[in-house]
Amino acid sequence: MATLMKYEDAVAKFDPVLGMEVHVELGTKTKMFDHAPNAFGGDPNTYLTPVSLGLPGSLPVVNAQAVEYAIRIGLALNCKIAEYCRFARKNYFYPDLTKAFQTSQYDEPIAYDGYLDVELDDGEIFRVPIERAHMEEDAGKNTHLGGADGRIHGASASLVDYNRAGVPLVEIVTRPIEGAGDRAPEVAAKYVETLRDIFRAIGVSEARMERGNVRADVNVSLRPSPEAKLGTRTETKNVNSFRSIERAVRYEIRRQAAILDGGGEIQQETRHFHEEDGSTSSGRAKTDAEDYRYFPEPDLVPLRPDPAWVEEIRAALPELPAVRRRRLATEWGFTDMEMRDVVNAGAVELIEETVASGVAPAAARKWWMGELARHAKEQEIGLSEVKITPAQIGQLQQMVDEGKLNDKLARKVMGFVLAGEGDPAEVAAAHGLEVVNDDGALIKAVDDALAADPSIAEAIKGGRVQAAGAVVGAVMKATRGQADAARVRELVLERCQA
Repeated sequence: MATLMKYEDAVAKFDPVLGMEVHVELGTKTKMFDHAPNAFGGDPNTYLTPVSLGLPGSLPVVNAQAVEYAIRIGLALNCKIAEYCRFARKNYFYPDLTKAFQTSQYDEPIAYDGYLDVELDDGEIFRVPIERAHMEEDAGKNTHLGGADGRIHGASASLVDYNRAGVPLVEIVTRPIEGAGDRAPEVAAKYVETLRDIFRAIGVSEARMERGNVRADVNVSLRPSPEAKLGTRTETKNVNSFRSIERAVRYEIRRQAAILDGGGEIQQETRHFHEEDGSTSSGRAKTDAEDYRYFPEPDLVPLRPDPAWVEEIRAALPELPAVRRRRLATEWGFTDMEMRDVVNAGAVELIEETVASGVAPAAARKWWMGELARHAKEQEIGLSEVKITPAQIGQLQQMVDEGKLNDKLARKVMGFVLAGEGDPAEVAAAHGLEVVNDDGALIKAVDDALAADPSIAEAIKGGRVQAAGAVVGAVMKATRGQADAARVRELVLERCQA
């Protein structure tokens, strides 16, 4: 285990600088340069054509839908769209690369010079500068057998599946991200989360990180002060969850700080992230651009996106997540803090769907951020994984609004719905949980409670109306909390003043 400095000491002594390289798999029907299916799963080595395998004589053709998706991404990231760009060959050998080169873009990307405003947990806006967004193809997938952790070291054999080879990607590369200070881990994670939300909103990818649709390479370097030149960076490869991104940045800051504080030097290298303990380990010496021997791809003509087409794409972009959240907060009457809590809980869509079912925004927020958030925490699951739908919450709230349920009964009904017993109306009927509002039954319960303690009636007749609370409590107990408490109180006062 590497020597680590306390995080608080590390960020006090050094200024962290980040660099993020995020790959997103595009949701096209076919691959980047051929008609092989772009699909997840399937038997190994079945989604292939000669182009996918780089066989002699096969020629690539650019996927027009992928180009449009790349332009959408560039526009959503406030980038300039190139009037002329081209593909290049990035030369290196690895078994998952069928051609011994990757078709990518290098010095002439399709989108460049942008930025993304990232909202942190406390509402602060941090601007991340974007250097470029370029198109490329994915590699295949290696599976190493016989090792302890699935890595090549210690493996006895390796298998390769080329189904993913040629899947269209856009890689988004930032400029050095400076000024994050002790919030660098949060900035890195929130940046990727914001990208994920944008990819989904503009319809270019499912952006499911657990499937590898979005992968982040996280660059970290330290310098003595913000005025000093940039330090030597490391690149932690293929980190695929927000929590892991935050942990990887934190670990690298602590590790590098300990080395620099001890008079050592940081090696420019790639590193592997270990989910089990949040550590990173050395991979290989970092390859610089010149080592890839980039040169223009001779089998693909340059691209010249028509400016009119680009403007059509811009005009057709949907409302971006940050704009949508601000609009919803205004429509719902939520404070900034309330909306941040909703966003951080991943409840925006759930509340929006619940409101669409007819529930008042405040009531929708109460259910999702209260009872259901507590249930999710107890079950150690995400709020979206809770086994109840916005439509069911709508039905539950409607029953409350109609006086069929009070809050206590509604929570009981919700518990049975979460257990999979059906919709709220079915559950309430099956368990006899609806509010008792039949005056005949309530009058009998009130009379029984007054008969049990005649002094209460005398107290009420004497002007001490607060004594009615004891009778209300007794009736609620007798009806297992199913009586309409307000109606019970009215009946108590009527019976005592008759």
